[in-house]
Amino acid sequence: MSVLAHPTAALRLSGDRAGCAQAREFTERVLKDWELASCRDDAVTVVSELAANAVLHAGRPDEGEGSGSGVWLKLTRRRAHLVCAVTDQGDTFPGTAHAAGPLEERGRGLFIVEALSQHWGWTRYAPKGKTVWAMLPTGAGA
Repeated sequence: MSVLAHPTAALRLSGDRAGCAQAREFTERVLKDWELASCRDDAVTVVSELAANAVLHAGRPDEGEGSGSGVWLKLTRRRAHLVCAVTDQGDTFPGTAHAAGPLEERGRGLFIVEALSQHWGWTRYAPKGKTVWAMLPTGAGA
């Protein structure tokens, strides 16, 4: 696959826990095709966290094609960065308001995304929905 001919790859994920596994497998496959082994582990971790947050806070089980439910994963290769973006239709917005306690099972996802990415953020859509994205360095020159 030519990187210049195919700089973007997208997948509609189910709005349930299976969507997280789909996201990881898709990311592994795309980064192998794009020969981006240098950022594979970080990208898979970031995508896992973003997809898990979308499923937990905004995912809805699919009601059929075209229903508007579910979550979208989009990977975009730029010259020196990989952009991982997850879009959902939820009306809750991401935040890292407080650190998770040492025994809490949830609350670390966006701290992990922040630690592994060069930049991250989110874009809100009206009347609802958002995309949470993270940029990871690929090791390529600018």
